[in-house]
Amino acid sequence: MKITLNPNAKDAATRDALVAEGGFGKYYTDHMVICQWSEQDGWAEPELVPYGPLSLDPATAVFHYGQEIFEGMKAYRQPDGGIALFRPEANARRFAKSAARLALPEMPEDLFLETVNTLVKQDAGWVPNKVGESLYIRPFMIATEVGLGVRPSNKATYILIATPAGAYFDPSKAVSVWISTEYVRAAQGGTGEAKCGGNYAASLVAQKAAAKEGCDQVVWIDAKERKWIEEMGGMNLYFVKGKGADASVVTPKLTGTLLPGITRDSILSAAKDLGYKTEEVMLSIDDWRDGIASGEITEIFACGTAAVVSPVGQAKSAMGTWITGDGQPGKITMEIREH
Repeated sequence: MKITLNPNAKDAATRDALVAEGGFGKYYTDHMVICQWSEQDGWAEPELVPYGPLSLDPATAVFHYGQEIFEGMKAYRQPDGGIALFRPEANARRFAKSAARLALPEMPEDLFLETVNTLVKQDAGWVPNKVGESLYIRPFMIATEVGLGVRPSNKATYILIATPAGAYFDPSKAVSVWISTEYVRAAQGGTGEAKCGGNYAASLVAQKAAAKEGCDQVVWIDAKERKWIEEMGGMNLYFVKGKGADASVVTPKLTGTLLPGITRDSILSAAKDLGYKTEEVMLSIDDWRDGIASGEITEIFACGTAAVVSPVGQAKSAMGTWITGDGQPGKITMEIREH
């Protein structure tokens, strides 16, 4: 990989002060990686360069037809001072699947991992030392052919940036969610299981509606029957049924319309390691409401790369408001979070 170091990189004291501020996406590391692709030549050699603005023609395809994808992943400081990435191979595979769905080039897994490892190694000083904090890594790819024709772009640019990240939500507090029955996120045959910006852009109006209802996040239901729970804003959902050692940890089944979250998959394994039964099922709004009323559903939490595990204490919808347990983070939720 070609490496051009940033001559204006932050000094250690300035960098450490920025990292200590926490937050999410406020500051970015000194470098980024760029890799060009063309239909004619394939992938070029990636370059690590100083972090900075991009120069793109106004007619660049991504601006007009939204042909782009992204990933979210994390690097954590270890007790011995080293750095560990969380399941980067899984991100590489999902990135390739998203690319295929958006008619973008599939980046080879080894090339993807090389870019991530190189950036993290170069900007290692930006990885926070505090437990629970991390370096959030954002790979993305955009269509860069210049022209207004509606067709798959014959050029693409892969870019990798990173930002120190504190807690996305306060894990000691449960969030409230709004179950959207007016809008849907994805339909069968659509882009629901791809990680593309269009899915998130189309969700923002529902997120605004959730905020008007005093809620932190929106919950999506299916497009066809308008009753099956799918996922939350940018996170997957989990329901705990029962208490103690006999509890089951349940998550909506993957149907092709919701994102196959890497944290979601990891929690299935973590719950099993802790001795809990796990299920992937179809779960309706009525199941949610009735499960809360009967006491069968004892805890709810959301999970994703940014938030990791976030307890859900209250759900609101056109059908009413339901409080999970005492509205506070549940024991099993926090046990899984700390596992």
